[in-house]
Amino acid sequence: MKKFLISVIVITSALSLTACGGSTVATSTESSTNSGLPTVSANAGAKPTISKPEGAAPSTLVTEDIIEGTGPEAVATSTMTVHYTLLTWSQGEVVESSWDSGSPATFPLANVIAGWQQGIPGMKVGGRRLLVIPPDLGYGAQGAGAAIGPNETLVFVVDVIGIA
Repeated sequence: MKKFLISVIVITSALSLTACGGSTVATSTESSTNSGLPTVSANAGAKPTISKPEGAAPSTLVTEDIIEGTGPEAVATSTMTVHYTLLTWSQGEVVESSWDSGSPATFPLANVIAGWQQGIPGMKVGGRRLLVIPPDLGYGAQGAGAAIGPNETLVFVVDVIGIA
């Protein structure tokens, strides 16, 4: 699964570079008081438990800090080391988790989907954040393999382990 995520990151980066042009990306966030958002456990250092989302998916990026970190802060140019869990909104089931592979993922923040590029800066080492990413900031109409269909809203829970 980690190889799958890395492949998707590389493909997304390539597509992003070829798609440079006249479109703009919304940067607003919806209120975290949306009752349909999944609940996430705040057990630092352990794989999170995440409830199934309910109702209609948000149309804009939603970020919610579950645990506020106290270490260095991520910026757009950071290289991140994180544990993450990914669910799709429509299925509410885990698609991929670095916790399951036993090792965190490390990557430049500039090389991932727009939802991460917009939703991760400001996080600090030791923090856990819920990201609900609409399709236009995720994998869009093309999806990402069999696990992530076209126009899917993504639900990530991200734990920051390190920032360089």
